[in-house]
Amino acid sequence: MDSDRFWNLIDDARRQAADPTDADDVAARAVARLAGLEPAEILRAEQILWDLMAVSYLAPLWAAAYQINGGCSDDGFDYFRGWLIAQGRTTFEQVINNPDSLADLPAIQLAAAEGRDLDGEAILTIVWNAYQSATGNEPPRDTFTIRYPDLDPEWNFDFDDHERIAARLPRIAAVYPA
Repeated sequence: MDSDRFWNLIDDARRQAADPTDADDVAARAVARLAGLEPAEILRAEQILWDLMAVSYLAPLWAAAYQINGGCSDDGFDYFRGWLIAQGRTTFEQVINNPDSLADLPAIQLAAAEGRDLDGEAILTIVWNAYQSATGNEPPRDTFTIRYPDLDPEWNFDFDDHERIAARLPRIAAVYPA
């Protein structure tokens, strides 16, 4: 398992999902695909998943998630990033490079119109669930490490400050006005 193979697995799961923006459906299909691999291969996917969580640990993305979900705790930010991973590599990389581009995604526009939160908690457990399904055992506890970077101090302000959000994430602020 490497990064390309992991993303291919996510993309395959998205293609099989009735709604490829539904992180729970994508996660269930990813679990089924992962469970068909050798246990060591399944476990290698865990590090890739948490490396993606680390690379997406960005203050501007957290601010955008805060606007989209009407608030965003630490766990909520993890779940939002799980949702983002479920959207596939192209979207993930686009958003990591420019969190304001979330505003262009139809799933974001629909969630805003319907007042729905976006959550992908199930993505965070795909390796655990696949390993259990494949082996009948819990995965070993030491299969991955995660080191989150420091958040940009320039973003250390109240994400309820719509003026500051609008100045930094104008497209998100337009979709989620104060």
